[in-house]
Amino acid sequence: MAEFCFVTVWRIEAPLHQVCEAVSRCLHWPQWWEGVEKVEEFDPGDESGIGSLRRFTWRGRLPYRLTFDMRVTRAVPHRMLEGRASGEVEGVGCWHFSDDGGVTVVRYEWQVRTNRLWMNLIAPIARPLFKWNHDQVMRRGAEGMARLLNARLLSLAHG
Repeated sequence: MAEFCFVTVWRIEAPLHQVCEAVSRCLHWPQWWEGVEKVEEFDPGDESGIGSLRRFTWRGRLPYRLTFDMRVTRAVPHRMLEGRASGEVEGVGCWHFSDDGGVTVVRYEWQVRTNRLWMNLIAPIARPLFKWNHDQVMRRGAEGMARLLNARLLSLAHG
């Protein structure tokens, strides 16, 4: 399996609670996040969303789709949301939120392994393309959120 660790930071001129709500309401992502083709809910989890299970289908700029399930494992309102992925990718995704003087800082950490044979076979040479594709998906998310919230995207960084 090929392993990847992606870090993306968005700085959005929007209230923290609005940004957190947009991220938490992932069933609505296909309406504003280009690249999210479908989100299906299998289990809503408890009142804070812990245990919720959703299936995501993504399409980036490269000509392939990824489908995986994500179960929420931890949540701290307006601070952090973490889930464990299984399916075509396996691993952990964690959203971190903070306020910096009226600017919301969103840090997303995505540590995954691929389960698709073709991806694992070409990963040694295609790793930069997979990273570029992930970065493009995250760029579309930041831009879509800014439009959704009628806010300015001040910066976007990838690690």
